[in-house]
Amino acid sequence: MNELKSVCVFCGSSTGAHPEYIEQAKKLGALLAEQGIELIYGGGNVGVMGEISRTVMAHGGKVTGVIPKLIHERVDHVELTNLHIVENMHERKAKMYELSDGFIALPGGIGTLEELAEVMTWYQIGYHAKPIALFNINQFYGKFMDLLEHMVSEGFLKEDYLTSVIVEENPEKLVNLMNEFESTTSDKWG
Repeated sequence: MNELKSVCVFCGSSTGAHPEYIEQAKKLGALLAEQGIELIYGGGNVGVMGEISRTVMAHGGKVTGVIPKLIHERVDHVELTNLHIVENMHERKAKMYELSDGFIALPGGIGTLEELAEVMTWYQIGYHAKPIALFNINQFYGKFMDLLEHMVSEGFLKEDYLTSVIVEENPEKLVNLMNEFESTTSDKWG
């Protein structure tokens, strides 16, 4: 069993094409605050990422942002519980991963995908055993899951790594599944 005290959220700095992305990000933010789960995120003020951070703060929760100096100098900021300003994107990701008990990917772009792929890779090779979840708002991650299934069928990914990823469209169920998560993957090297 896993007890989430903090969760790292990867998400877009844009709002996306559907209002559900923002609506559901706000629901997740309120839920995190209600359950006392600290939000760890990229420190931005706009898009899905800005909305979830503002929502957690508005509901009395804790938010820690981790932002590279170059981005920090160019954007407006939101009031956060903690803000870490780091030198580059590699330090940003390392700090977010260090501070988090699990990871949730909301809809986003290539940066979101890159962060998600890295934590999935680290899980696969045994660098961590933390839960990884896809908040599948408006079936956003359906085609990504199809690609992962294709990787399994083509022999590039073991099935148990794919089944260890939590895919859920309901925020309450998603957080519950993360709290119930137990790592049971096979040896990548075996």
